[in-house]
Amino acid sequence: MQRSDQQWRCPRGHSFDIARQGYINLLPVQHKKSKDPGDSKAMVNARKQFLDRGIYRPIADAITQLLLDEFGEAASCSVLDAGCGDGYYLNTLAQALVDRGGNVTATGLDISKWALRCCLQRNRSLNGIVASNRSVPLPTSSQDIVLCAFGFPVYNEFSRLLRDGGYYLQVDSGPDHLLELREKLYAELRRSEPPSLDKAEQLIGPLHRRVRVHQQTRALSRSELDELLSMTPHNYRATHEARQALLSSAPMSLTLDVELRLLRCHGAVGEDQGNE
Repeated sequence: MQRSDQQWRCPRGHSFDIARQGYINLLPVQHKKSKDPGDSKAMVNARKQFLDRGIYRPIADAITQLLLDEFGEAASCSVLDAGCGDGYYLNTLAQALVDRGGNVTATGLDISKWALRCCLQRNRSLNGIVASNRSVPLPTSSQDIVLCAFGFPVYNEFSRLLRDGGYYLQVDSGPDHLLELREKLYAELRRSEPPSLDKAEQLIGPLHRRVRVHQQTRALSRSELDELLSMTPHNYRATHEARQALLSSAPMSLTLDVELRLLRCHGAVGEDQGNE
């Protein structure tokens, strides 16, 4: 689909009006597991409040710098954030690319309409689509960058969307991410490595660069810890007693441990690769 004024149009001539909040809803009924799929309004609001405090700014900066190194001087760039949430990472990246003087088309996609409303409140120049990563309503070979941060990647679909020589950036939690929080919430602590990218490399292309963010936050207040809990699955996985014990531990500093892995689409196979 392509955007035209206040509508999105498909090659067959169907048109879909853009909601007054700025997004279109293209999530098929068969892809809905509930009447209101994805993150709830309360979860999205908590995430926005928490991220706006700048606590995860090192992650946003790492994402932005990694991609600016590749596209900072490009005349034009199309970016898809597949699972954009409230749009914090996408908006940071898009603004930086625009500031470099590029012509940027940035699209946020999420299955939660509340997430898209929040994303477009950050920046109305972004495109917003309520849809699933399993079926992204954008043209084949239309994107220079596909970003999937803490989301649910669908590698065959991302491969279809990327232009030859484009980039796929996957952002995952490392084994120490929010370690102190998890130690308070669970009797048994699991420290898992980021998932394998073997399938992604087969379908998209080779690993191009890797960056790890590993540092401590400032001490978080009780209200900030509550916002963090409310925006994560820990809020319903942990017991009520464990959550209250965590909040009572404030102020508390937490570990950020996040791995960024940048893949180059197959058109660039054979070029030099590097790691950080």
